Amino acid sequence: MLINKKTLEHLVELSRIELDKKSEEKLLGDLQKILGHFEELEGVDTENVEPIAGGTELKNVFREDESNVSCQMSNVKIVEAFPEKENGFLKVPPIFQNNE
Repeated sequence: MLINKKTLEHLVELSRIELDKKSEEKLLGDLQKILGHFEELEGVDTENVEPIAGGTELKNVFREDESNVSCQMSNVKIVEAFPEKENGFLKVPPIFQNNE
């Protein structure tokens, strides 16, 4: 499928860009080359090719979660130091106000 001038004009309108004649001709040529590469790839025989997932064996590279008592203690101190609490939650000033 080659892109024509009418399709390019539609794409330019959708993307809300402005092109002069020179840029339009260059973009049209570039897009036709790109689509030509895809058409070439469609002709490649992949019948006996196994799909790959982007590498070799997958393994988890993240560490296990561990309980950090000192971090928990500092969280307790922060909550205790908070100026306003309501029903076990920290109370903060409203961000959005109803201006009715």
